[in-house]
Formats: sequence, C-alpha cells, structure tokens
Amino acid sequence: MRKIRMGMVGGGQGAFIGGVHRMAAALDGQIELVCGAFSSNAKRSKASGKELYLPSNRVYKNYEEMIKKEKALPEGERMDFVSIVTPNHVHYGPAKMALENGFHVVCDKPLCFDMREAKTLQKLVKKTGLIFALTHNYTGYPMVKQAKEMIKKGKLGKIRKIVVEYPQGWLSTHLEATDQKQAAWRTDPKRSGAAGSMGDIGTHAENLAEYITGLQITELCADLSIFVKGRLLDDDGNVLLRFDNGAKGVLHASQISAGEENDLNIRIYGEKGGLQWRQMEPNTLVVKWLDKPMEVLRTGVGNLYSAAQEATRIPAGHPEGYLEAFANIYKNVAHCIQARIAGKKPKAVYTDYPTVDDGVRGMQFVKKVVESSKKGARWVKI
Repeated sequence: MRKIRMGMVGGGQGAFIGGVHRMAAALDGQIELVCGAFSSNAKRSKASGKELYLPSNRVYKNYEEMIKKEKALPEGERMDFVSIVTPNHVHYGPAKMALENGFHVVCDKPLCFDMREAKTLQKLVKKTGLIFALTHNYTGYPMVKQAKEMIKKGKLGKIRKIVVEYPQGWLSTHLEATDQKQAAWRTDPKRSGAAGSMGDIGTHAENLAEYITGLQITELCADLSIFVKGRLLDDDGNVLLRFDNGAKGVLHASQISAGEENDLNIRIYGEKGGLQWRQMEPNTLVVKWLDKPMEVLRTGVGNLYSAAQEATRIPAGHPEGYLEAFANIYKNVAHCIQARIAGKKPKAVYTDYPTVDDGVRGMQFVKKVVESSKKGARWVKI
C-alpha cells in the first residue's frame, strides 16, 4: 500500500483550476503530486514547481519531457497518472502521449478541442485499457449521487421532463479585452473550440442531466447568441432536448446573466414525482411527490443510498462543496489505480466517475448545438 503518484500538466503560476485539482487530489491522503510540467513557458514551469516544493529534477519544461523521463524511472518511483489542467486546445496532446506510454489520465473538461481528437482518445483508451477520468466535478456531490440512485431505482417512475440551467454573469462585459487570463482563453475559438458558454458550462449541464437520469440526449434544437459586442464565441444559449426514453428537456447556459454566480441547477420530473438540486445549496435535495408531502433530503442525514454516503466526508450541517466534489472523482480514481496495482477488482462504488465516453458525449453535444444554431435553430440528431 502506498500513495498514488500524480504528475500534472498545466496549472502553474496564475492558473485557477490547477490549484483546485491539487487540493482535491490531496484531500483524502491517497494521492501525492510528484512531478509536473506546469506551463508552456519553461521558466514559469520551474518556478511553479519550486513553489510546490518539488525537486528540480521532477519539474519539466514541457509535457513531452515529463512523460518520457517519468517512463524511464523505476516503477516504484515514477508517476502513476497524469492530471491535465490546461486550456481545452492543450488537452489532447498530453492525454494521447500519456496513454501511449502506459499512464492513466485525469483530464479537466471538456475532453479536448474537437470531435476528431475525442474519437482518437476514445479508441486509445479502449485499446490500452487504461483509466481515463474526466472531471465533471458536479457528479461528485453526495446529493447528486442520491438523486441518481433514486431515479435508477424507479422512485420517480418513468422520467418525463428535465430542466437544467447554468447561469453565470462574469462575462457580462467584454472582459477578455482587459487581458484577464480566464476570459481570454475561454472566449478564443483557437483555444476554447467551437463554442463559448456552451463548451465551458453547457457541457456541465448536459453531463449532469445524463448522469442523474441515466438517459441520453438523442435530438436537440439550439439557439446561441453573442450579446457582448466584439466577442467571438457564444455567451448565451438555449436548447430544447429530446431523450432516448421519450422525455423532453430544456437546457440553458449563460455567462451574461448579470449578478449570477455559478447557479447550476436541475429539476427532473417523473410519473410519480420530481426532484430539484442546486449547486449553490449542494447539501439539499428537494423531492416533490404527486400524492404526498414534499421531502427535503440533506447530506449526512438519514438513510441515504450508499453512493451518497460514500461521497460524504463530514457530519451533517457542515457544507460539502466544490472541492469535495472534485475530490470524490480523484478518490475513486486513486482506489481504482490502487486495486490494479494490487491485482484486485475495485469496489463498484469506486468506478463511479466520468469517463472518456462521457467526454465524447460532451463533444458531440457541443458540435450539434453549434450546428443546430447555425441552421437557424433546427432540430438535429446526436
């Protein structure tokens, strides 16, 4: 038994998401950061590694050097997996090289830049049999897992209606013109991909809807808008959805909803009742029944399903949030890698993390949303 060793690509000085991933990976004491290529700038990468107290010989100038040199190290010393926390257009290269050299991968979402890259990674994961986790972190919340289990066990009956929303307001102005780093790359089609708000946060809404319900979107009708003058990618979008069981849905993602923070929320309605969950009040799951009073379920209270209990760390009344949800993905990946090292099969609960297939679904969603909008909000099949 030992800690699982992580190498990181991206996430150096000035980056937001890299710190989130490092804190999440370390939260359960199962994973340690042992190396990294933290920036495309070699000097910044070295400086970032120094701030993280890594030995200089384990801080690399680029991901190619890191993967090559780590592979040459003894099995008891080299990294076990790579965490990729770069902008979208730099996901594919390190993910592909890591898989080709026998390393497991944890990658920030979306999966990559376009469908060609997505399909290549999907085939490579299947060929190698390696673990590939995508950090759709909202799937890690205990009450999201509770909702999933309730629907899986038929508590709400057949699902009929799904409404999922992700409004933000941080791009209500032309923030990218000020050289703000996060705004600059997320609104740049050369780095972000074919979509703006739909690629950045719409994919979270799509993934949450499919994860909780177990259904898949088969058709959609999308209307994308650019409200801020001079912006190159969509900052608002509205999508009608059709699911594979006949259910209908509505998805909206917006980064110009002035005053909104990160109000990802979902409502799901079945024949017997409905449920509602909000990311800004993550410990609460509201269940509304057709023929009995409404229930309010709380993290850590009562007889919740094992998937929700496994994702719960602290006593009831203490908020479990964004970092803990991220950490649940890393924890499950660590247990699965640990099981492989020991030659054992992991517990089923630990295999519950978003995979490369979920990433491909997200890339298909983005592609079809853009296609539908360009066709004047026409229905298109996924």
